[in-house]
Amino acid sequence: MIILGIETSCDETAASIVRADNGCFQVVSNVVASQVKTHAKYGGVVPEVAARLHIQKILPIIESALENAKVKIENVDCIAVCAGPGLMSSLLIGVETAKTLAMVLHKPLIRTNHIEGHLYSVFAGKNDAEQKIRFPAIALVVSGGHSQIILMKDFLKYKLIGETRDDAAGEAFDKAAKIMDLGYPGGPAISNEADKLDGRTSEFNIKLPRPMLNSDNFNFSFSGLKTAVLYKWRDLKLSLNKKQLERARRELAVEFQNAVVECLVSKTMRAAQANKAKTIVLGGGVSANKALRESLESAVAEELPRAKLLTPLMEMTGDNAAMIAIAGYFHAKGKDFIVPEELTADPNWELVE
Repeated sequence: MIILGIETSCDETAASIVRADNGCFQVVSNVVASQVKTHAKYGGVVPEVAARLHIQKILPIIESALENAKVKIENVDCIAVCAGPGLMSSLLIGVETAKTLAMVLHKPLIRTNHIEGHLYSVFAGKNDAEQKIRFPAIALVVSGGHSQIILMKDFLKYKLIGETRDDAAGEAFDKAAKIMDLGYPGGPAISNEADKLDGRTSEFNIKLPRPMLNSDNFNFSFSGLKTAVLYKWRDLKLSLNKKQLERARRELAVEFQNAVVECLVSKTMRAAQANKAKTIVLGGGVSANKALRESLESAVAEELPRAKLLTPLMEMTGDNAAMIAIAGYFHAKGKDFIVPEELTADPNWELVE
């Protein structure tokens, strides 16, 4: 099965050609046009700007994906498009493009959830992917817009059991990086700054809270952590010289990253134990964070040694269309297609049972 995937949920315009054969996925092409440089000067994504750039890029990106894959559009078996959640103005570009192509080419159309795409991104580049996951599975999806723990009972069967009550982890990284003058996007900026400390002993004994770490649920909260960074950085700037402040910023980056990772991993492991998970899945943009990967890997090995941890390839961590195509395959298996005229974008679309 040859699937054309389309993704425009936020500020990446993406198209991909994926060949699916009995649960094995070959990402033949995966083209992404990032808008990071455009939005960096604003410190975050501006929806109207993102939508205009999607309009300019969407058709050339699809053409590039087809050309790179050496596949003609008429030979595509079905079209999978991200219909939500995300920015409404961005989602509309991908959705309307997919609808038009499906109607003109008489191709089956699949409506795919963005979070669902991140769940299945772990299958890219793996043989016999369907055999790599055992159910029940607990999935942690962390990105700029989402921080969720999802119970997967089977393919396409989900239950949301934990989520952030305010800011997503990725958003908190962006805001904390902005506070510390580290630039945008915040995840890589803070990770790079933390790496500069290189394991050396702390000089300033910086401590930040771990919000909701001991709450009796699987939810997160990162707004208070972000505020704690704001006040701590303000105090450091008032009390330290330039050289000391440079060192303190690295320590603050380490402590902030540690606080986020500890909250994410602790809640994920508790959810996995409570639901007797046989597989733990990690996905989303923040899954590229080295500290998060290493911490979760250690926790699974120590606390659930019989469980398997699935993580995406680094190129699959950010928003891309290959993950949309792979998720689309599982819908196509069940003939879960949608009539183009009935497809709409839903910026608040949640995975439910």
